[in-house]
Amino acid sequence: MDSLASSFSASTTMLTCSSKLHPRSFRFLSFSLPIFRKLTICPKSPSKSLNHSILTVRSSSSITAKPSWEFHKKGSRGQEEDSKLRALREIFTRPGVNVDAYIIPSQDAHQSEFIAECYMRRPYISGFTGSAGTAVVTKDKAALWTDGRYFLQAEKQLNSSWDLMRAGNLGVPTPSQWLNTVLAPGCRIGIDPFLFSSDAAKEFKEDISKGNHELVLLYDFNLVDEIWKESRPKPPKEPIRLHDLKYAGVDVSSKLSCLRSELRNAGASAIVISMLDEIAWLLNLRGNDVRHSPVMYAYLVVEIDGAKLFVDDTKVTPEVMEHLTNAGIELRAYESILSEIESLAAKGANLWLDTSSVNDAIVNAYESACYKYPWNSASKSRKKRTANLDSNGQSGGPCAVYRSSPVSLSKAVKNDAELEGMRNCHLRDAAALAQFWAWLEEEIQRNVVLTEVEVADKLLEFRSHQDGFLDTSFDTISGSGANGAIIHYKPESDSCSTVDGKKLFLLDSGGQYIDGTTDITRTVHFGEPSARERECFTRVLQGHIALDQAVFPENTPGFVLDAFARSSLWKVGLDYRHGTGHGVGAALNVHEGPHSISFRFGNMTPLLTGMIVSNEPGYYEDHSFGIRIENLLYVKEVDTPNRFGGIGYLGFEKLTFVPIQTKLVDMSLLSDGEVEWLNSYHLQVWEKVSPLLDGSARQWLWDNTQPLTKM
Repeated sequence: MDSLASSFSASTTMLTCSSKLHPRSFRFLSFSLPIFRKLTICPKSPSKSLNHSILTVRSSSSITAKPSWEFHKKGSRGQEEDSKLRALREIFTRPGVNVDAYIIPSQDAHQSEFIAECYMRRPYISGFTGSAGTAVVTKDKAALWTDGRYFLQAEKQLNSSWDLMRAGNLGVPTPSQWLNTVLAPGCRIGIDPFLFSSDAAKEFKEDISKGNHELVLLYDFNLVDEIWKESRPKPPKEPIRLHDLKYAGVDVSSKLSCLRSELRNAGASAIVISMLDEIAWLLNLRGNDVRHSPVMYAYLVVEIDGAKLFVDDTKVTPEVMEHLTNAGIELRAYESILSEIESLAAKGANLWLDTSSVNDAIVNAYESACYKYPWNSASKSRKKRTANLDSNGQSGGPCAVYRSSPVSLSKAVKNDAELEGMRNCHLRDAAALAQFWAWLEEEIQRNVVLTEVEVADKLLEFRSHQDGFLDTSFDTISGSGANGAIIHYKPESDSCSTVDGKKLFLLDSGGQYIDGTTDITRTVHFGEPSARERECFTRVLQGHIALDQAVFPENTPGFVLDAFARSSLWKVGLDYRHGTGHGVGAALNVHEGPHSISFRFGNMTPLLTGMIVSNEPGYYEDHSFGIRIENLLYVKEVDTPNRFGGIGYLGFEKLTFVPIQTKLVDMSLLSDGEVEWLNSYHLQVWEKVSPLLDGSARQWLWDNTQPLTKM
């Protein structure tokens, strides 16, 4: 699945928490660069500004945007959307609200990419269903921002009431720039503080202040929920399950012990963790609250001498309860998180806050509570200090420790058990895909008419027969012809196309297994591809090979490698509008940070041994075709003949083993080394996957892994 990017670091500090553990079985890793904001600061005021770029896109003095009515005519659906906007605007003037504009982001209270249906407020109000976007509604205008993955989808889904803002394109303003332009000075702009990270809210507040506007935090209710009413889906109630230690690799007590060591080193006595995959990983638990992501809605507060999980206790089975009790974790109501944060301040706890992910409501609750207690007269006078803790991990007054979550990076560096699970599930997944492609090719040859949805459903059927299969890891992207150019296309049964044997077909899919997570894209042609299609495919393949073979020094951030995947396209003036690689969880979220491979060079996180990343260059011709080739890789040490500077070098090892269609390859463009790579890869595919197959699927695999010869 294609990616967005996210952060380089010239230096890392690695902490191994127990000599009894395998050196790579578990560790918390932390960075020492300014971008990670490793500061310990006594709260100055709840409104202090933080210098982080969250909502920013390329700016320009020329502000232009093309309204969606330029792409399609307004129909009955447009009237439905207008009624929602009208109802939303009526709330603007309510007592206690009194705003001139309202921001509706895509996220839930945990900054999740994939969210439960009850939190899909932006899709509800706008009609745009892509996973990334921000809607802004004023009293007379409505605009939606999304990135290049979703431009075509947004054009189709937005009605004439909305302006589409193509974030990242020259001349397109940020939401704050747009509001400063369309609103008269002195307006009030409302947000739900649970849906914005603290960094995002504070930066947005600073940006709109340039237009003399006020940011209004509406805690009591979400304005979209007010008009959604009874039709809003209920919050999920699915039970939580244990993630077996043989797949997790490290027990909860060891993880918590290491985390507490990090707290002490940072001068913190408690940390609040709000990212759902971080909680699931740390506690060796998995949930089913969000489609495609095996997580549960919860907050976790870890102190030096205890921990509390804030969750709907109806989801907690007796087995899970015993697991939590054995790890010293108490249960609290999900809704009581703010009162707990205030209690931590009341007892003088120094709270570790990752303001890039923890929502603004929580951060404000802590910072505000710090002013209610008598010791603040002393702590207010000091802008910076490292807290001195007593034997109970408390200080004379509460101080926030603003720092990136140590769980994020530790989760990204997979231990041996996690890597083994990922290897195993990828082979079973490859067997399912071989069965699927053998079936699909035969159906197309028989001139059977199949829709994109039917094809996706059939792939799910093949995957579901594999051991340990739980769910897809995202909505399958099944795009024939022009639909393949819609980077995050989701076929719908009432509007999708049939699979055309004379056009390119792009299939991006993945599975959630009990032992791992997969994500793979293949592009194929069932007939005779054109010379243009073959050239574009081959250049994408060359980029894929270049990245796969990359060798790079330790501490190299992902953005340094992004050009490897684009170079062949750039030579002929082509490119693609998405990142080249994203992190992938082990039996967790298909997209995870903090690392990435992207043209967005703000992400300074280095690629570390054990990290998993996708390799997915592509090329898309709007309204014509799309091409993407994606494998998952993990970072490994490489034995080089030299070690310049005394440092080690890293490279990649493949996890994905599914044939790449050679019919689409223009051999005249490939070097001898690239042909050798392709033949070697296909030999590995045959050797690893053929033992899992029989019959027509095994024959298909044989036919599609034959070596090529460069004439």
